[in-house]
Order: sequence, then structure tokens, then C-alpha cells
Amino acid sequence: MKKIEAIIRPFKLDDVKEALLEEGIKGLTITEVRGYGRQKGHKETYRGSEYEIEFVPKLKIEVVVDDILTEKIVDAILRTAKTGQVGDGKIFIYNVEDAIRIRTDESGIEAL
Repeated sequence: MKKIEAIIRPFKLDDVKEALLEEGIKGLTITEVRGYGRQKGHKETYRGSEYEIEFVPKLKIEVVVDDILTEKIVDAILRTAKTGQVGDGKIFIYNVEDAIRIRTDESGIEAL
């Protein structure tokens, strides 16, 4: 199994979620996060005063999938989250040793 974490722009959530549902994802976790990458934040103007936003708001989507679905899920995220501009985000892929559904004690792929 693989855990896929995608850091995306907040306004792309609905598009990404719909694409993941079409690929058969049954569950996902969304977390509001803040951070910066190469862009190192940005400047905004409010009532004539300019100030710097050091940590940019993003969303983190986490899904755990069977190994054979990994490429399809990553492609779906890339296709729907990309704007082509700096700050589109990142995708991280991790190996998952096991998953256990607490309610039924099912483990592995069946727990997903």
C-alpha cells in the first residue's frame, strides 16, 4: 500500500476530490496547512498598507491506496490541481506497512 499526500491550493479541492472519487477512492483526509516553498510567501496590500504573508495557506490531502492504484491517483491529482504557476504544491508518496480498521479488525487492503 501507498500513502499519497498532496499539498494543493485551497480552491482546487473540489476538482481534486471529484477526480479521486472517479478513480475509486473511498476515503480521504483533508487538513488545512500553512507553509512555503520556493516562493517564500508573498506580499498583499490591505487598506493601502503592504504586508508580507510568510506562510501561504494550502490544503493537505491524504489517501492510502493499493499499490496498483498509485499511478492513477497521482495522475488524477496532477491533472486537476495544476495551474502552471508557482505554488501549485507537491505530492509525496510513502510506503504503508499495514492498515487496520478498528471497528472490524480487518487489515491490509480490506481495511481501506
